[in-house]
Amino acid sequence: MDAFLNKAKKIETIEGATALLYEELPSPLPTTIQALELALEAHAGQMRKSGEPYIIHPILVAAITAAFSNDETMVQAALLHDVVEDTSYTIEELRQRFGKDVAHLVEGLTKIVQMRDEELAPSGSDERLINSALTFRKMLIASIKDIRVLVIKLCDRLHNMMTLNALTSAKQRRIAEETLVVYAPIAHRLGISRLKNRLEDLSFAYIYPEDYKSIDTYINKNAQNLQIRLNSFIQKVKEMMERNGFEPDSFEIIGRVKHYYSIYLKMHRKGVSIDEVLDLLAIRIIVKEPIACYRVLGLMHLGFTPLISRFKDYIAVPKENGYKTIHTTLFSEEAIVEAQIRTTQMHRLAEYGVAAHWKYKEGQGDVNLEWLESLHYQNENIEEFYELAKSDLFLEDITVFSPKGDYYTLPKDSVALDFAYAVHSEVGAGATGALVNKQKSSLLTILKNGDIVKIVKEDTPHLHCSWLDTVKTSKAQDGIRSHCRARLKESDTYSAYNILSTLFEQAVPTMQNLIEKVELVETIHKLPLQRDYFIEAIHKVAGYLGAKEVRFWELLKKGYKKPMTRAIDHFEFFTNKSLDHVEFDYCCRPKVGDEIVAFYEVDKAVVHHKLCKKAYGKILAEEPMLFVRWRVNKLLRYRLILSLQNQKGVLADLLAKLSLMNLNVVSIELGIQSSESAEYCRIEVESSESKKRILSEKISQKFKLIEIVSLDDAYNK
Repeated sequence: MDAFLNKAKKIETIEGATALLYEELPSPLPTTIQALELALEAHAGQMRKSGEPYIIHPILVAAITAAFSNDETMVQAALLHDVVEDTSYTIEELRQRFGKDVAHLVEGLTKIVQMRDEELAPSGSDERLINSALTFRKMLIASIKDIRVLVIKLCDRLHNMMTLNALTSAKQRRIAEETLVVYAPIAHRLGISRLKNRLEDLSFAYIYPEDYKSIDTYINKNAQNLQIRLNSFIQKVKEMMERNGFEPDSFEIIGRVKHYYSIYLKMHRKGVSIDEVLDLLAIRIIVKEPIACYRVLGLMHLGFTPLISRFKDYIAVPKENGYKTIHTTLFSEEAIVEAQIRTTQMHRLAEYGVAAHWKYKEGQGDVNLEWLESLHYQNENIEEFYELAKSDLFLEDITVFSPKGDYYTLPKDSVALDFAYAVHSEVGAGATGALVNKQKSSLLTILKNGDIVKIVKEDTPHLHCSWLDTVKTSKAQDGIRSHCRARLKESDTYSAYNILSTLFEQAVPTMQNLIEKVELVETIHKLPLQRDYFIEAIHKVAGYLGAKEVRFWELLKKGYKKPMTRAIDHFEFFTNKSLDHVEFDYCCRPKVGDEIVAFYEVDKAVVHHKLCKKAYGKILAEEPMLFVRWRVNKLLRYRLILSLQNQKGVLADLLAKLSLMNLNVVSIELGIQSSESAEYCRIEVESSESKKRILSEKISQKFKLIEIVSLDDAYNK
């Protein structure tokens, strides 16, 4: 496949593209030839930005689709995938000429509206996330009825990525970023590892060109040595298997150097250089029967020392996308090598995933597509939809078990609460604790591969709102959000009446009656959140109490003052009460940006997290409250731990890049946990960015970020 794709990348003529298509389809159906002829006619005269005839693109997309599927209906749709969008032909015309199936696929592809190059948002902008999310949702909605649409679309994107040279560097990076966060994860979930790996490496080269070049230089420089070590190890394994009863024609061993993006992720996550990546080399041992996989595993572990922490049996417990293979990492004299052991059928499924169903007339039944059907998040917030859906497209996963032996696939670093929601949404909502491997544990305990988890729960829902950023699965995030939104709205509604009651010195039932009369009941929950709405509510209530032509404050009884904005420490209040200082109760620790409420005691405000149980009780008890919000335009402080290559000028480069990101360096400490080629650097910075996740993503684009910690909370003065 690699040789085929490399050949496709070099083709620049219609004749070359057509020849490649017919290499994959030596005896094409008459309708396939007709589809090619129609595409040639429809796209006649159209050119790509590179100056090549546009028709080369759909022909090569069709060839790639043929290579992955061998399905001529999909090939015909690939040939015609831009005809309806870019020419005068209609879906109905295609239906009449090629049948319902082809027309249905083209229609699905057409619904995924191509974003034109000129519409691409700048890399790093908020609009970039929204556009990616929109593309993502269109792809999924158009594909739910027929998974073939996604397969063709992935082949289309692969060819686009192979031919980005004619675009500006900004557009190249923008398209590559979208490919990495939208298309590659979908290829992974469809089980098509060949597509996923190629999309990741192509994207990686455009997004992190320096890192890509560094890895490429190292691999090429050491290619001969790596290949010698790999060949030597393969020969040892082959001889060992033949000595122990395996016939030479009963197995196949394939060796490879891991793909670049995979190496980069290992370096990035562990903060190491490429010299320190343990397992650059990998082999695949392909046998005929599943039981033979375990015989090979036994030989490997008897012949070489295994790194037990890396051992995973995905045959007994398959990945959620249907992937089945035994993984083990072995020490040998040549190197540390990852060995993957699988059958021929497992290999086809691992390489081609859902497409194996068409390529080999097998396999689709083994690929789990429930994730696609379950992507029905109701919230219309497109960024939120995207975040939830990305959680469902995780690239690394673990398997954990219930006490009865049922297994659940979760994203790496999932916590016990993720497991609870995976079992059932009601289990997640009622969860109060967990037993992990029979040990009493918190719901925030990070789970490891193979853990046995039992959830302790109650019948009534428990709010875990502050844990929203800790859980990893979309099911847990969605469940927590829905419960907490309801509680927040209820809390805001009661708080609104308490705040107005405190301002006007009226009983809460009186204020509720007044709000009903001025017709604000449906929107009163906005009052604790929006200062302008609060002022509007004050005017309406006061206007109801007196004549509209008289200034309403003059109508209020003696002793009232006009409310004013008061800034104290991290907070801003809008009140007519005397206020000298702010205090915090022992029960909660609101951090900058958290949802908060303020209760009024003589000359002071007591601030709580809005979802604090004690605060909720005080709200229901109708205690006096104040309008409060965090002060804006405040620089927040963060502690970063970065991994730096031990090279000349690296510190100057670091400080320059931090300055360009508008980060003010407060302190810096070098040489932490140093090694020969890398060392850790601890830095404290100030930033106007209040969301740690967003700041983390920005920094990670430039540096190998090991940790980021917010140093600001409500107790820091």
